[in-house]
Order: sequence, then structure tokens, then C-alpha cells
Amino acid sequence: MTTRTRYIVGFTVLSVLAAFLLPAMPQPAAYHDFADHRTMLGVANFLDVTSNAAFVLAGLVGLGVVLRPGTVFAADRERWPYAVFFAGVVLTGLGSAYYHLVPDNERLFWDRLPMTVAFMSLIAAQVVDRIDTRTGLVLLVPMLLVGAASVLYWRATERAGAGNVMPYAVLQGYSVVILFLLARLRPSRYTRGNDIYWVFAGYVVAKLFETFDGALYELGHVASGHSLKHLAAAVAGLLVARMLLLRTLQPAGSAPGFDRSAVGQS
Repeated sequence: MTTRTRYIVGFTVLSVLAAFLLPAMPQPAAYHDFADHRTMLGVANFLDVTSNAAFVLAGLVGLGVVLRPGTVFAADRERWPYAVFFAGVVLTGLGSAYYHLVPDNERLFWDRLPMTVAFMSLIAAQVVDRIDTRTGLVLLVPMLLVGAASVLYWRATERAGAGNVMPYAVLQGYSVVILFLLARLRPSRYTRGNDIYWVFAGYVVAKLFETFDGALYELGHVASGHSLKHLAAAVAGLLVARMLLLRTLQPAGSAPGFDRSAVGQS
């Protein structure tokens, strides 16, 4: 195991410990009180609901790119993590729209569950691109199950009256940091590998929009930060599609540490 890989494994272990050892935290009730409550065309919370169409569009575009015969993958099986990622983006749009019609914990479950699909599958895709093809593919299903378990656990604890959203929160933070670490520590064997930084930036912008939901809405009452968050996150998904559309395989030897011999065996 290389030093770089040890950093990644070490951070993963620390995140697992944090999910179990940090104090339980219920979902704050105020989370569901978004700034823009306007009803338009008979749709409650209109912009928070309809802005999710951007996710659906981004996911469909991405699926088209992944399934396109001309998109470069060293082995056909490498398409799977990206296909799952974009399917998760589509489902996130649908689940988030459903949630924002009547925001509450029960509906929030259907927003968060597909988000974990997108997070976990993108990590698996980056493991395929940067560490080892077989490892990334093997990790895909277990990672999806871990992501789903964090949301199922949160919902079960909320229903039991002792809510604990901490494992899901740790998972979300882990997803962002591990993608950044993978990009920093392991070069991709494809060109356009650094495009993942733009995806990271899109996520950061989306979180900023979410944080300043009300303040942005007060600037003319045009759109709230949460509606803009949906658009920024959808753009991040489109950037992944653009990366796949434009990339090619790096010349042999230009991505040190990657086991090319494993590619054909995957």
C-alpha cells in the first residue's frame, strides 16, 4: 500500500469512527423552513420545486454521454459507476421536487437517498479512474449500500423519536473530501482528470447558496439561495458529463501507480 493510498484509507477509517462516536444530532425542524414559499401555477414552493428540473436534465445528458459509443472508457464496465451516478442525479431531481412540495422529514428521505447514490457512485468512478479498475467496480455496490444505510438509519431514528442525522452528515462531508483527496493524491489515467476540481467548486458554490438561502431571496425576491443551490449542483453534474465527453486515455506511463494490467481483466 502506497503512502497516498494510506492517506485515503486513514481518512475513511476516521470518518467511520466519527459517524459512530460523535454525539447524536436530530434533524433541526427549522431546516424545512425555506425562504421562498411562493405558489405559482398552483405549485407550492414553485421555484424550489421546479429548479429540480435542472438535475433531471443534467442526469439525462450525462446518461447520454456515458452510453454514447464514442465516449472513451478503457473497458466497457467502467461505464457502470458513471451510469449509476447520473441515474442518481435524475432521481435526486425527482426526489427533491417531491420533498419541496411539502417539506418534512418523511419526504426529505426521498431527497437524500438518491443523493447518496450520486455521491457514492462518483467516488467509485474516481477509484476506477485513479487507483484500480477492479477495486472501483467491486466497491460500487458496498458503497451504495453504506450510503443508503446512513439515510435509512436517520429515518428510523427520527421515527423512533431520537433522531440522529450525524452518520449521513459525516457521509456527505466524507464524499466531498475523499473526492478532493483522490484528485490531489492520484492522477487520473484519463485526460481532463483535473475537471473534478470544477465539480468540487460547483458543490462548494451550491452549499454557499444553501447557507444564504434567505439573504439571497431578500435581494429582489427573484430566487432564493436554495433554488440557486439546485442549479449550481446540477451544473456540477453537467461538468462530469463534459469531462467524459472530452477526455481521452493518457499516454502509457503518464499516470503512475495505476495498474493498467488490471483493466482488461475487469
